[in-house]
Amino acid sequence: MTDSVRPGAQRENSYFHKGCNPYAQTGRSKLQTHRVSLNQQIIKAMRLRAGAENLLRVTDNTRVREVVLLELSFVNSNLQLLREELETVNGSVQVYQGEQDSLCFPLIPLGLKETKEVDFLLPFKDFIQEHYSESPALYEEQILDLMDLRQATRTPRRSVAGVELLTSYYRQLTPLESRFFPGGRHPHLFFTWYDSLTGLPVCQPHLSLEKASVLFNMAALYTQNGARTDRRSPAGLRAAAIAFRSAAGLLSELRETYTHVPSFDLSPAVQGVLLHLLLAQARECSFEEMVLAGTANRVSSLLRLAQEAAQLSDTYTGVELSSGQAAVQSHVPPAWRHTVQVKLQHYRGLAHYLVSIALIDHRLGPSDDVDQQEQALTGLYDQMPNQLHPLTLLRSGEHRLRLGKAHLRSAIMAHEEALRVQGLCPSLKKMQIFQNILRGSHRRSLAKFTELELEDDFDIMEAPHIIGKSSQQIEILKPDLSSDKVVDLFQKLGPLAVFCARQRWTAPRKIQLQPAHGGRGFGLRDEAVVRVTAVEPGCSAAAAGLKDGDVVVSVGGTDCKWASASEVEAMLQDMPADGLDIQVISAQGLEAAQVPKSATFCVGLSKAYSQSCWVLDEGKGRKGKKVSKKLSFLNWASKNSKKTASTTSLPSAVDNSIQPGPSIQPADGSSLY
Repeated sequence: MTDSVRPGAQRENSYFHKGCNPYAQTGRSKLQTHRVSLNQQIIKAMRLRAGAENLLRVTDNTRVREVVLLELSFVNSNLQLLREELETVNGSVQVYQGEQDSLCFPLIPLGLKETKEVDFLLPFKDFIQEHYSESPALYEEQILDLMDLRQATRTPRRSVAGVELLTSYYRQLTPLESRFFPGGRHPHLFFTWYDSLTGLPVCQPHLSLEKASVLFNMAALYTQNGARTDRRSPAGLRAAAIAFRSAAGLLSELRETYTHVPSFDLSPAVQGVLLHLLLAQARECSFEEMVLAGTANRVSSLLRLAQEAAQLSDTYTGVELSSGQAAVQSHVPPAWRHTVQVKLQHYRGLAHYLVSIALIDHRLGPSDDVDQQEQALTGLYDQMPNQLHPLTLLRSGEHRLRLGKAHLRSAIMAHEEALRVQGLCPSLKKMQIFQNILRGSHRRSLAKFTELELEDDFDIMEAPHIIGKSSQQIEILKPDLSSDKVVDLFQKLGPLAVFCARQRWTAPRKIQLQPAHGGRGFGLRDEAVVRVTAVEPGCSAAAAGLKDGDVVVSVGGTDCKWASASEVEAMLQDMPADGLDIQVISAQGLEAAQVPKSATFCVGLSKAYSQSCWVLDEGKGRKGKKVSKKLSFLNWASKNSKKTASTTSLPSAVDNSIQPGPSIQPADGSSLY
């Protein structure tokens, strides 16, 4: 791992991994820094709120209660302002887009989850000495490499190298969990991650929170890479679609694997909304690729493209419906909701416009393929308008004109609705690209309708619904997250199947072997490690304490945890006349599989979050943190959960269960994102 650190860098400044740029001053990095600052301010405001609520519960003094109520009112107002500012930050879609001149709608990326620094050094060294009975100094470099790798993942580059950096850290977590996180006990470590939708922290001692959050950041980085791709070429559009499909695959993996992670943005309901959104944007990129390639000016080709646009509109309609669920509605950023509504209306209007062009500007000629056009028109509607036969509609110019104008009216109304929704969102109003695309589409449909409209034309025929149909199969791309492709940082501890956190071993025992003419008095067999077998009761090795099932870890001072039985046999063949020392260990059984107590609220994710991270010292570096105070705080909190409910499980800023005075719940249903 040290080869990816900048050559010549000092250990305390060695966070320069490939795919990491901690000093980046891009718009995205500045936005992420602002998000971090808001997260810190939110948690400070929540601390003040918790203290005020506790004081309000225990005091009976009227004057004190008035002061506390005033303080609570101030804190709630401050939380509302922070909430609105976080909405603005996370609704900043434009900063993630690439520099391009093409008329393409901006794509919605996901923001990275923020985390605190974690000190692995002292807990892992203690665990190595206690559990594996080895010198912790031999593994200090590997522990520091792990800390450097995790630190680098906090500032990944917005590129393929950044995704690879996060992937390499995620793959390290699987062997790390087996080495240092036994069931029922854990090192004194707490992982703190900030919810990307609310800004509230979630703190747990379990590695599942770390793994789920890293997976989320990998998906977020894919979306940011897809949003900045140059979509002026088919290759760029394909790359963007693949990026969003890959992000959807990561979120699908997260949703299936980590079902009880107590963070709202990692909950199944939110993951469902994000999956719909990412697949819709992947379909949008595929549709843009079809448009960029060009469409033949034929009825069947135009109707096929209209159904592609209708399918895209239906997909965004599904996104809108899923984001409107009660569990997630108030936490979806307003800029996202408005963008989805604008796109579904725009592509609906585009579908109606394409159908009108196919009906009005084309006439059935003698050289046209009548069966092909009839088949295309039959699959366009659920039911033909006015019970007309498709062939009759194709041959009648009057019916084609009448139906084409109805589709034009629907197109104009859809484009006007898209413009209205775009005008309601302050973030979208600032983006000129929305104005250019929406106004251009509206003017095009309106100009076509004006050409056909007559003064005495009072026909108000309603355009039938266009059936969405696509030839593009937009499926998620499953990620390759196998840990087989990563080098275990702590492989010196021995084979992972044997030397793991759940398996307990005795301390190494020294056995002195003496050369004997009748043989050594024991055998060796190959498993994951070399085990002793068939120990003869009267031999010198048995007298020295050797037993069946012992694992040979050292021969003559040479480590042999990874050696085979034949290699150990070769070492024993060269036994000197004064004997040879070997070291063996014996199994003591498995750790009891108990779920360690957690100070994190796991049910009702939108209502309560863990605040146990308050006991973590934000000002200290990665070294020298003490854990005893953390444990005593958590034990105290668990014993006094009824008295300190607002401290261990606070309601979120949106859930004002104790409201002194008027409620600050916003009318627009927006959230802390």
